[in-house]
Amino acid sequence: MNELLNVQNISKTYNTLLGEVNALENISFKLMEGDFIAIVGASGCGKSTLLNILDGIDSDYEGSITSNNNKIGYMLQQDTLLPWLTIKDNAMIGLKIKNITDDNWINTLLKKYGLYNFINRKPNNLSGGMRQRVSLIRTLTLKPDILLLDEPFSALDYQTKLLVENDIYNIIKKEKKSAIMVTHDIEEAVAMANKVIVLTSRPARIKKIYDINLENNVNPLINRKDPKFNYYVNKIWNDLDINE
Repeated sequence: MNELLNVQNISKTYNTLLGEVNALENISFKLMEGDFIAIVGASGCGKSTLLNILDGIDSDYEGSITSNNNKIGYMLQQDTLLPWLTIKDNAMIGLKIKNITDDNWINTLLKKYGLYNFINRKPNNLSGGMRQRVSLIRTLTLKPDILLLDEPFSALDYQTKLLVENDIYNIIKKEKKSAIMVTHDIEEAVAMANKVIVLTSRPARIKKIYDINLENNVNPLINRKDPKFNYYVNKIWNDLDINE
């Protein structure tokens, strides 16, 4: 497998009125082609800060990130769809920013993932799950190699969340994308990822990296029924600093 991202010794310090705050300390890992990595840790440990650094939003850090010019797409926690635009226009925002008017790729994605019949609807006419699909399609329009997902299902109710996890996972796999997801939900991490990175409390350091080897790794809904699922969930739960 090809190496898409090499993160070496990332450290981050904030300057505040009360002095320096160490957010991240010596974070190192690799993202290989086809990987789905989940990052978990106690609330406020710096998970989203790390994602912002990987995306290039935050450039004030120590360490190095090698991406070999791979394109990165960022899917936020909220779908951030603009309520006055149609579904298609929302999905095309990234293309329009790049002055790309060809809508063939957008139409292909909308048809492929069951949204083409809703292209002229406004976001408030769609369910939460459908809105998240539109958000992911918008992220995919610029054909990124790597997807960053910042707690993308946390705003959904539990039943919808399970279905949308499955939806988004299947789309990512069908489009052959590699992903890094930040989540506070350990079950979600084990159900979706092939690797789970456990961070300590602030300053966040890598406490452990788990390779998730389920017997029947098909999709998140089926993975939750795997005999080894609860084993990984319990191991990761016991590793979190909130239990110390």
